[in-house]
Amino acid sequence: MLHYKQKKSQSAKGNRLLISVTVLGSAGPIRFVVNEDELVAAVIDTALKSYAREGRLPILGSDLDGFLLYCPNAGTDALSPLDTIGSQGTRNFMLCKKPQPVKKLEENNMNISVKDSAARKGTGTWKSWLNKSLNLKISSH
Repeated sequence: MLHYKQKKSQSAKGNRLLISVTVLGSAGPIRFVVNEDELVAAVIDTALKSYAREGRLPILGSDLDGFLLYCPNAGTDALSPLDTIGSQGTRNFMLCKKPQPVKKLEENNMNISVKDSAARKGTGTWKSWLNKSLNLKISSH
């Protein structure tokens, strides 16, 4: 009788889903059970905690705002953190780090680095030219 009441209370909460979350750069997916009315943000949190608990690499951290959850079958847009996971109609997801903004270097630093790389390239080109020309003159008969 107690078992019947537990099942009834679970169905009142909503259906439970076994989902797979593949972390970009990791060996394989993480699988865990969630309620279909659970928010995407909560799923990301659970995935990050499971990933860390399993000791997987690369180390991701636990900042929810640094990650996006994608549904590979639904297109290229990331899921909104306020959507429910059950509304997607799929059970396979991909977790990716948000792209980091490119930092602009100061103009002076860029000019110096461009000059340095040009100087290195010129030196390498001169040495390779000298080696080629010496190799051509010393040919075996």
